[in-house]
Amino acid sequence: MKILIGGGGTGGHIYPALALARFAQAEDSAADILFVGTEKGLENRIVPSAGFQLKTIPVRGFQRNFKQIVSVVLDLMRGLREAGRIIDKFKPNVVLGTGGYVAAPLVISGLIKRYPVVLHEQNALPGLVNRRLSPFVKRVCLSFEETKHRLPGRSKITYTGNPRASEVSALTREEGCRYFGLKPEQKNILIYSGSRGALKINEIVTEYIKEGLLPEGVNLIYVTGDIYYENVMKELENTNEKIKIFSYLAEMPEALAAADLAVTRSGATTLAELTALGVPAILVPSPNVVANHQYYNARLLSDAGAAVLIEEKDFNRFSLQQEIDRLLTEPKKMTDMKEKSKSLGVPDAAERLYRCLQEVAS
Repeated sequence: MKILIGGGGTGGHIYPALALARFAQAEDSAADILFVGTEKGLENRIVPSAGFQLKTIPVRGFQRNFKQIVSVVLDLMRGLREAGRIIDKFKPNVVLGTGGYVAAPLVISGLIKRYPVVLHEQNALPGLVNRRLSPFVKRVCLSFEETKHRLPGRSKITYTGNPRASEVSALTREEGCRYFGLKPEQKNILIYSGSRGALKINEIVTEYIKEGLLPEGVNLIYVTGDIYYENVMKELENTNEKIKIFSYLAEMPEALAAADLAVTRSGATTLAELTALGVPAILVPSPNVVANHQYYNARLLSDAGAAVLIEEKDFNRFSLQQEIDRLLTEPKKMTDMKEKSKSLGVPDAAERLYRCLQEVAS
């Protein structure tokens, strides 16, 4: 089967697509997979390093600034033409859009050329492009069942979960601890804020560490994001061996497997990873995303009792300390959160999405 995948911009759109691609190749060694992205997105680095071919097209995100509208429209037209050329040359059995503005021209071109098109919506609150195009594609695959109520009634919906869950669910806590040189009998906290990092979270966590608020005997795996790493390291020159700081962590599945508690944003892929392993979490949704969709993602877990939600305006070192101390001293609460989190996970999500693509392509 030949699968053409469009999506990118952030790791949240890329890693699920890569998980699906790896599953497809494991199922069928003859599977031919091509990614479409942009030159400036993270996909330009991550996809080739994962061993997959990437074609780039000129496209940018939708802007509210009137002065940039003309440039956006021109780029969209160029993106549609280039996507059409890629489709004509590759001749896929199915086109898959996994999100991000780069997916729009590929999906639209696929529809125009009458190829089978599938969308994968990762967030609880679907994006504008997916809402508009969902009635016209062969299938819309969802990460959250609740999302179906926010799509047009004519949409053909399949609940698959997020494929990234399949890649983290196979790891054990012992394997995660071994990778980072941690003792399994000790508690481990993982703090990260998405593939690009987050200024507010880094400021608060740096203050938390400098004040010596990390509980005694607890290890911390702290991922800052590339652009914040140097500043964080300047602030935290004299940390002990209990605190391991990284700018970026490709081995996030191992870190999640080792974690007893995570403090993080609430992007869709992050939640898929957390629920696949049942990791209790303190979620701080980004307020700087379209339609505040991370808040709605986080609400799904907090309402289920799987996570604590702290809005960014309420996130400070005191609220962070309070929740970490409370959760680590309430083992029954942590066990309950873990069970509820795991009940939301879909560890076979990659297979579910792959079978859906097979069905549509046939």
